Amino acid sequence: MNELQKTLKFLELMGYKQVKVSGGEVQEEKQGNLSLEKLKEEVLNCCKCRLCKTRTNVVFGEGDPNTPLMFVGEAPGEQEDLQGRPFVGRAGQLLTRFLNLFGVSRDKVYITNIVKCRPPGNRNPQPDEIKACYPYLEKQIELISPDVILCLGAFAARTILNLPPNTAISKLRGKPQKVEIGGKEITVIPTFHPAYLLRNRRGEPEFQKDLEQALKLSGLIF
Repeated sequence: MNELQKTLKFLELMGYKQVKVSGGEVQEEKQGNLSLEKLKEEVLNCCKCRLCKTRTNVVFGEGDPNTPLMFVGEAPGEQEDLQGRPFVGRAGQLLTRFLNLFGVSRDKVYITNIVKCRPPGNRNPQPDEIKACYPYLEKQIELISPDVILCLGAFAARTILNLPPNTAISKLRGKPQKVEIGGKEITVIPTFHPAYLLRNRRGEPEFQKDLEQALKLSGLIF
């Protein structure tokens, strides 16, 4: 095996799906990551709904773009809006602690929200705001192509599963369902939002059970 072949093999193992060779030099290109970055640029400049007028930062999402497990929440809160990162406030810190219980770090999953801008006063996102932002989430899911999505809270579950607006998360949680997004069948598991657990600690055992199920189904733990 010559040096070029060794380099190509190394890049393949690192997850690069397409490698171009030009002028004797290797030019590596990770198509999914590049497309995700392009989508992020588009979302950062989005003004499709009223939330663009009150946001500090767009909260696109973060994590491993090649992960088998994706977390989808409702909307950014105050700290998320200030930092431009998802789940960094108290609820996010709780989510991180639960992941750590299973030996999984945040950078092994991908975390985002239904809407990418904070609703004023942390109110619930309105139907037209969700409708305006959902195509971005759908494209994120298509590009990341997870095996499992853990929906954090009722809004995420209702949106991804296309359920009536009054569907209670207590009726959905812990029950895997299948959806097709981007031509791929994905397992969706609804569970409580970590913010709910801050107010209702009795829900923690159920949340931990749902998280464990998602981690096992995605192959992150055994």
